[in-house]
Amino acid sequence: MHQPEHQSLPASMQQCIDNCTECHETCTRTLAYCLEMGGEHVEPAHLKTLLDCAGACAVSADFMLRGSDLHPQICGTCAAACERCAQSCAQFAGNKKMEACAEICRRCAESCREMAGIKT
Repeated sequence: MHQPEHQSLPASMQQCIDNCTECHETCTRTLAYCLEMGGEHVEPAHLKTLLDCAGACAVSADFMLRGSDLHPQICGTCAAACERCAQSCAQFAGNKKMEACAEICRRCAESCREMAGIKT
């Protein structure tokens, strides 16, 4: 019987990949929502945080999936981007879509900090 050439990922890394994937998707959808909403939702600084977070999450997941030894550094950057995005989205208190984005960003930041070895 042929053994697969790759080993399964540790559970914590798989969870981080899942969180990054969900966060990327959520931030991308939230960006589209913000563009539809207009007004304060399209402030350049806010849109940049959404773009930074979505991009960092995609790259972070890619590095972990391919087993790059650079993933801790990438995950550290991703954690910072996610934290900023969570803070930016949390400013829209009472808006369920924005609160949901802030929540996944916080969850992703936490798992990325773990992958980066950053103590909180």
